[in-house]
Amino acid sequence: MRQRIDSVDFAVDEHIWGHRLYDEQLPHLTVLEFLGVLGSNLDSPLIASATSKVRYRPQRQIRLRGLLFNNPFVEAIRERSIPDDEKWREWSALFAQDATKHGDEDMSYLRQAFSNFDHFAKAIELLRSSAFEARSNKRWSSKFVFPFGPDALYEDLRIDPGSVSNDRRFFARTGELLYQMLSRAKRGPELGAILSNRLFNKSAPMNRLVRALQGEPQLASDARDTGYLPHETHPRFDQLCDDWLAILAKDMPIYDALEHLITSAGLNLLLYFLEQGKQVSGDDDPVELICEIVSKERTKVRALSGDSYQFNQGISQKAVRAAIEKIRLTTEWDAAATSDYPDAERAKVMRDWFQWPASESDDEADYSQMSGDKLIETLVDKALSRHEQHVGKIHASWSRAIGLSSRRLSRRTRYAPNDRLIKTLVITIVDDRMQFDEFLTEAKRRYGLVIGDAEGARLVADKLVDQEALSENRSNLETRLVGLGLVRRLSDSCSFVENPFGFKGEENC
Repeated sequence: MRQRIDSVDFAVDEHIWGHRLYDEQLPHLTVLEFLGVLGSNLDSPLIASATSKVRYRPQRQIRLRGLLFNNPFVEAIRERSIPDDEKWREWSALFAQDATKHGDEDMSYLRQAFSNFDHFAKAIELLRSSAFEARSNKRWSSKFVFPFGPDALYEDLRIDPGSVSNDRRFFARTGELLYQMLSRAKRGPELGAILSNRLFNKSAPMNRLVRALQGEPQLASDARDTGYLPHETHPRFDQLCDDWLAILAKDMPIYDALEHLITSAGLNLLLYFLEQGKQVSGDDDPVELICEIVSKERTKVRALSGDSYQFNQGISQKAVRAAIEKIRLTTEWDAAATSDYPDAERAKVMRDWFQWPASESDDEADYSQMSGDKLIETLVDKALSRHEQHVGKIHASWSRAIGLSSRRLSRRTRYAPNDRLIKTLVITIVDDRMQFDEFLTEAKRRYGLVIGDAEGARLVADKLVDQEALSENRSNLETRLVGLGLVRRLSDSCSFVENPFGFKGEENC
């Protein structure tokens, strides 16, 4: 019997990928949720066995988020030509009107934290300018400040009159899974120590500014368990951990490194999603992302990249169907056929595997009368319908969010990495400098990225594209990297990719 997943009617997606990956929780929100879990486990960061439960008690920071995102009148009051005391009085009266009454009734501590109202208003302006999606139309309680330190971390909340509750729309537990993945990686404890040291410094200047606005931290009332991750180990967990360690080893400020950590997390989580889908559906070929490097001229690789994108888009649906239909191959399914009541016994087998049909269901009798084939067909329909609502959208939403996919200059979406993703790849893969061809080989090995003719040899052999088109695609990337200052050409046939945060000196070709 598989582990029961609470809060779901049936578990199919959850047993393939975990509970849960969610399309609306984009990589930056995933990393924020991850940091919240890490902040509650600083005594043993990323040190957990696959069988032990990870618990955490997230911060809520209602005062901080109210000041930053539910405080539209602070700028107008700041500009008024009235005494400072009068500014504080007017602002306090206006803020109190929209206060949640969950710890934000008395904001008088702000007058001791800031010498005058102008400094207070400038602090809010500074933190707002660095916030994620500050200008989006999300409700104010679902907007997030940049994670400058431990006081800047908090969970997604739904704040209603008289009640506050955590919301699973934008903090949908994907960050909890990310924490478990990294804690199950071989080098997880090493990464945990570095992240704890560099991201949870209470005395860092920006964190002190956040704390001046928030005051004492506000915590959730109870600790909670993290979600369910079905794998004790996985090569993708180790790759993600190694990539983060590589980024953090570079000579750059931690706040700059965070951007690359977020992109790296998104790419590796996307690959985990695709790899698991292929494995469950019985496809042993590695994940392949054929990338067009966009140039002024239309290339022959564009159509192939679009086909690659569409193929990968369909992987998860195949996995859902295969995960359910594999029950036919189990000994329990065969044994049910020889029982006195085969249909009822097969309904019980379905319940043990997928916690469906529910034993307490009013229409249980109807399901127990169904044949095994009908039960499987019914659950496939239900599972695919639910899958298409969110999990089935992960490939499209995450690949777009990390800059891997695009519709630029094309009607179809295809893999066309943007500059931000390319920079993250260089910072992650290259320590100091690396021959360009070696860089392309490593990008294929780690992430399945097919760019040049060497990486796309299979495509040429299968006559899907000619070698010249892939060579041109390779040249387009080299030109792009030169423009970004990330490649140095030493001769016509010798180019080196250079990491701007790890360069040590000259090297002969």
